[in-house]
Amino acid sequence: VVGPHHPKHLELFVWFPFTSLIMVQRAILLFPTLACIAAAFTGQPLVSRSPSASYSLSMGGAQGYATSLEGKKNTVTKVQSLLDSSQMVFTIPAGSITVAQTQALRRSMPSGTTVQIVKNKLMARAVEGTDYAVATSLLQGANAWFFIEEDIGGTLKAYNAFLKNFGKRESHPILGGVIEGNTYDAAGVEAIGKLPSKQDLYAKIAGSIKAVPTKVARVIKAPNSKLARAIKLATDEVHK
Repeated sequence: VVGPHHPKHLELFVWFPFTSLIMVQRAILLFPTLACIAAAFTGQPLVSRSPSASYSLSMGGAQGYATSLEGKKNTVTKVQSLLDSSQMVFTIPAGSITVAQTQALRRSMPSGTTVQIVKNKLMARAVEGTDYAVATSLLQGANAWFFIEEDIGGTLKAYNAFLKNFGKRESHPILGGVIEGNTYDAAGVEAIGKLPSKQDLYAKIAGSIKAVPTKVARVIKAPNSKLARAIKLATDEVHK
C-alpha cells in the first residue's frame, strides 16, 4: 500500500503541476498566432481604423458638389456670365489667403466687381471662343480672378489697399489681365486703372456738348468780338 508520504506519491504530486504550467505557457505563446490565422480566414481585422475620416477632414470636403460633373458645368456657366458683363479681368495668386482675408477683399470691392477663385481647366473652358480666350496664357498655378464690370480704377485702388493692409504686396502681385482681347502684364493693368472710366468720359463729353451753345452765345453777344462785328455787317447788308 502506498501511503501519502510514499516517494511515488510525491513524484506524481510534483510532476502534474509542473506539466500543467508548461501547457499554460505554451497556450499563451500560441494565442497571437492562432488569432491571426482566425482573422485571415474570417476577413475581420484585429484593429479597426478609419483613415478616410481624417483624410476627408483635411481635404475640406473635396468630394462635394463643386467637383462633380454637374458642379463643374455650373461653375463654367457662372464664369461665362461674369465674362459677358465684364470690361476687364485680371488675376492674382490664390494661395495663402485666409477665409477672413478673402471676405475682407470681396467686401472692399466696388459695386460690379466680383472676385472668384476658378480652377484653370474650368477657366479655360469658360473663355473658349470669347474675347478673353487669350487669358489661357495666365492659367498657371492657383488663381483668383477679378471680373470688373465698370470701375477698373476703383477695383485696383481697393486691391492695392488690401495688399498694404495685410502685407501681401510681395506675395500676391497682379499676374496679368485681359481687356478687349488683349493681354497685359501687371504694369499694363495698373496703367489702365489710371485711365478715366467710360462713365467719366461720357460725363465729360456730355458736359462739353451742353457748354457749346452757351459759349457760342457768349461769343455772339460779345461787343468787341470779330464774329459779332461780322454778323452785324452781314445783317446791315441784308437790310439795305
